[in-house]
Amino acid sequence: MYFQFVKSNIEILTYLYFSISFYGKYLIITAEKSSIRYKHNAKAFIAFISGPESIMPHEQHVDTSDHQIIGHNVTRLEDKSLLRGEGRFVDDISLPYMAHIAFIRSPHAHARIRSINTENALKHEGVIKILTAGDIEPLVSDRLLRVALPSPAFKQELHRPILAGDEVVYVGEPIAAIIARNRYEAEDIAQKVDITYEVLPAVHDFSTALNADSPLAHTTQKDNLVAQFRLDYGDCATAFKNAPHIFREQLFQHRGAALSMECRGVVAKYDELIDELTVWTSTQTPHSCKRLLCDLLGRDEDKIRVITPDVGGGFGPKLVFYPEEIICALAALMIKQAVKWIEDRSEHFVSTTQERDQYWDVELATDDEGRILGLRGLLLHDHGAYTARGVNVPQGSASAMTLPYVIPHYHLDVQLVVTNKVPVTPIRGAGQPQAVFAMERLLDHAAHKLGIERAEIRRRNLVPAESMPYKTQMKTRGGMLIVLDSGDYPKCLELALEHSGWHDFDARQKKARAQGRYIGIGIANYVEGTGRGPFEPVKIKIAENGRIHVSSGASAMGQSTKTMLAQIVAEELGHDISNISVVTGDTGAIELGLGGFNSRQAVMAGSSANAAAKKLKHKALKIASHLLNVGEQALELSGRHVRLKGGGDQISLADIAKSVAGMPGYYLPGGVDPGLEEIERVIINDMTYANGTCVIEVEVDIHTGAIMVERIVFVHDCGRSIHPQIVDGQIIGGIAHGLGNALLEYMRFDDQGQPLSTTLADYMIMTSTEMPRDIKIIHVETPSPLNELGIKGVGESGVIPITAALASAVDHALSPFNAKIRHMPLTPVDIIDIIHAHAL
Repeated sequence: MYFQFVKSNIEILTYLYFSISFYGKYLIITAEKSSIRYKHNAKAFIAFISGPESIMPHEQHVDTSDHQIIGHNVTRLEDKSLLRGEGRFVDDISLPYMAHIAFIRSPHAHARIRSINTENALKHEGVIKILTAGDIEPLVSDRLLRVALPSPAFKQELHRPILAGDEVVYVGEPIAAIIARNRYEAEDIAQKVDITYEVLPAVHDFSTALNADSPLAHTTQKDNLVAQFRLDYGDCATAFKNAPHIFREQLFQHRGAALSMECRGVVAKYDELIDELTVWTSTQTPHSCKRLLCDLLGRDEDKIRVITPDVGGGFGPKLVFYPEEIICALAALMIKQAVKWIEDRSEHFVSTTQERDQYWDVELATDDEGRILGLRGLLLHDHGAYTARGVNVPQGSASAMTLPYVIPHYHLDVQLVVTNKVPVTPIRGAGQPQAVFAMERLLDHAAHKLGIERAEIRRRNLVPAESMPYKTQMKTRGGMLIVLDSGDYPKCLELALEHSGWHDFDARQKKARAQGRYIGIGIANYVEGTGRGPFEPVKIKIAENGRIHVSSGASAMGQSTKTMLAQIVAEELGHDISNISVVTGDTGAIELGLGGFNSRQAVMAGSSANAAAKKLKHKALKIASHLLNVGEQALELSGRHVRLKGGGDQISLADIAKSVAGMPGYYLPGGVDPGLEEIERVIINDMTYANGTCVIEVEVDIHTGAIMVERIVFVHDCGRSIHPQIVDGQIIGGIAHGLGNALLEYMRFDDQGQPLSTTLADYMIMTSTEMPRDIKIIHVETPSPLNELGIKGVGESGVIPITAALASAVDHALSPFNAKIRHMPLTPVDIIDIIHAHAL
């Protein structure tokens, strides 16, 4: 049997095959894709599933009472509840007298709303209230969700309406909310609402949307160009004029969905007694959600609390604020009852933001030895129907393209096109996988034409280790110069070649060809901008019972944020991770927070946790020094006590906390401030840059077009690794996501803008049966100088080089057929077309 955890909230278990068998009184559990071998008493294992944690089988037991725990695979704090099925997701929240909401969504990609008649629907026995745009406008400060990141590149303001009132511009756009006694009745009542539409021409193809004869995606706008900018430096015109070789590629990359295991959901409750609105929502950015709710509802900050419970995967779209969140909050205030809305899978396909179609027309100039002289071109980006985030996806693409290599001259024009499709926001990698695909395809093209081995042309152009920190000539969206903080890119390349058997692959390929088999090997380098600042606060408190409580604005969505923070805090405060509890994603626990996105949590929240723990440690030692009447230098914090080094007198953290809780008429020990609590907001403006090299080996069946991914070697550098097993889980989860992008995932639309991929029967994703059995992950650590811990982000790294490396491998496998992969995803039909085209 196997358990399938791909792109889920339990990414550390991604692609583990388990076999379970009994041998006498023992239960044998084998995890095939790792070195795990559990042998545990069957009764004890069953007891673990049902209750006691003390008999939980561990892959690795680490005694953390007196030793360094950063860098070790400690038992994750998140596992116990998730493995027992005791996690609390939004849909697990059930409150007394809770009403339910269903949304009426546009069935048309583009139409005017002529009328909305709710008369028959309001006669239904179970209806509580029906909300349309006209109903909510007097109750909110703005009918639009103005949440886009600022950019001078915008030529149009396309903010989403909370509910569409006059015009709908994509299938799935919310028009009305039905509040009823239960979801079943709400869905039935929605069918009784009569809406009259005037269907308008839709913009379904972004590549023609800027043509003079194209219909308008919004009738209120003069054209379909929503934003335009360029990234450039140097003198590309001169570089290309003088270049001996110019190579051009025209590339297309698909629109896809995030498809997290858990869809979105919201529960809202209004407490009249204390005049407080509580909203539970499956979001990556709870504090941002709270600010927007306060603004729209005109409520003070202390009157709204947003809580993120367990989240079954985020991958980017859950960082966005949605109409459903304000509607649920508003409904709870209006009817004075708790309300719930849970997105079903079909809704997810038409209402949760997606990520882009992109067309690249790019050129690479090189000298005779393959050294890059310049890079230029055009990026055309499908923005969707509204601006739900900003220009950051195409900006991420344009910025990431050059990063691994020394490129003296660069010019890329970027155009963002509005279409009648679901709005576009970041999905894991946020435009960076598309940039790597474009760059690496150009390098493969140049290598082929120049007769240079593919790895060699990359080696000649990689940023050398001795140049670190390497100042590029580009800037971030905030105007800061992009500086590659650390790394040894050539070393990562060499390790990938060594461990993949790159240099002897030609012999293996020749032997396979003799057997009628077509195998190939491909390579791609990447650099990922991680740890976007400027801060993520962390508060640490030692309670009067000696427990250590950590709170952070960081938002957990399956990437083990709580374990990461606990490890960092435990490193300073006693090395006892079992004494630490962590709360994330709760605006009631900490005042400020930015949330989880851009592989930032370990860098930003981790740095704040480290700083706060150090301050709290110093304070605890100072108090203990006074209470024990010894010098601070003679003391150490171990476990739940401060003790004399080498043994002897000690005092518990509980007693230290009680001593500064205050007693009327008495001095505080050591003259310290009251309480044993610290909050830190470490500011880091510059991003850290992770990097790596991926090698993929494939076999292609030329009769069926099937592509079998046989082996992946992934070398990566995320700085100092806090928990190696979690890092591996993040990498493998990203690899699964990337393979889905490369081979399966594709949001299809017809020429009327109707989505054709709205079920899991139509939209394919990777499962454990499609994953390669041979994945080798190699860790390289070059600590970042930008934070005290030396860490970089890792959450998106796995996905970034996959499409590029796979395209390279398929080209190599099908070289007898002159294959040139220029689009993703790559289907069996595409492979057959390549073979047939060669035959003609």
